[in-house]
Amino acid sequence: MFRIKTLNRISPAGLSKLDNTRFSVGDETDNPDGILVRSSEMGDYVFPDTLRAIARAGAGTNNIPVARCSEAGIVVFNTPGANANAVKELVLCSLFLSSRKIVSGIDWVKQLARKGEDVAAAVEKGKAAFVGPELEGKSLGIVGLGAVGVQVANVAVKLGMKVYGYDPFLSVEHALNLTRSIHRVMDLESIYKTCDYITLHVPLNPETKGMINTDSIHMMKGHVRIINLARGELVDTKDILEALETGKVGCYITDFPNNDLALAKNVVAIPHLGASTPESEDNCAAMAAMELKDYLENGNIKNSVNLPDVSMEFSGMDRLCVIHKNIPNMLGSIISILSPENMNIENMVNKSKKDYAYTMLDVNSKVPENVIDKIKAVEGVLRVRVIHH
Repeated sequence: MFRIKTLNRISPAGLSKLDNTRFSVGDETDNPDGILVRSSEMGDYVFPDTLRAIARAGAGTNNIPVARCSEAGIVVFNTPGANANAVKELVLCSLFLSSRKIVSGIDWVKQLARKGEDVAAAVEKGKAAFVGPELEGKSLGIVGLGAVGVQVANVAVKLGMKVYGYDPFLSVEHALNLTRSIHRVMDLESIYKTCDYITLHVPLNPETKGMINTDSIHMMKGHVRIINLARGELVDTKDILEALETGKVGCYITDFPNNDLALAKNVVAIPHLGASTPESEDNCAAMAAMELKDYLENGNIKNSVNLPDVSMEFSGMDRLCVIHKNIPNMLGSIISILSPENMNIENMVNKSKKDYAYTMLDVNSKVPENVIDKIKAVEGVLRVRVIHH
């Protein structure tokens, strides 16, 4: 029986994927084998020795101490693409809101009514203050062509926009789904200098933090509209407020409000609603649960942020799963321990991801405890477990 701890309310669509004859799930579970989490902060979380994997029902993993997990041999999963449609729809909404002053116009109408004015007459006189341009024929720059960026690009082309996309790490899968009408550019400067609207779809890391700042804004067209539904820290708050004040930036829409942005002119601050749809929560929960299930039951890894994707059909009696540092001769060291035991390797796979690697070996006999202990003792090995077929 695998023990799964939930740190947030997880959609029943996800929990239903975990058969209660093999999984015990609850928010008070002790010594869990796996954790399902959404937004709970895990920075100071104390990992029990039993913990093998954490599955985040969402794309971002900033709330999880990934580096610490890697050192402990804990696999961290996310759910890329599961909430892409929800975010795409909010990006489209944001394009319209940034272009035409719909939010401020609605607020103005309410103010008129509160003052007791003749609203019907007043709006005809004052509506010119809220005029904004149409999207058709305008240029949209998409920074990051992942699951969300590709969907935004495809729809924006259908809206009649000229779409420019930047992503030096564009995957084959996303490239195949991307409309041929998009103009791919190889540097951010081309996006900044060309586009009337810019939307961000990149992860937050040291390279992207504060990427929208005084220097990058200086390269942009006047009255540019910027949309950030990815991560708040991608945009420097002080610099964007200064650019809004001068009119260099016409509108800033963010899904990550703070006290400085909430009341600022020409800012539409959304309360982090990007993935907040029942469909998205169901999709993320189901994907996270299935990733956790496949890893715990079979040792397979898919959509891990700290370890490589590895999948293999069972072809032996026992499966040996080893998480280790990505260092030379690790595979040879493991095999040299198995050979004296006359354990025949039926199938194996070894892959790496930056500083870490994962090895799975199917053998034709039971793996004795002394073999497990010897592998654990190899320098660079972080976690060893055996799955009985």
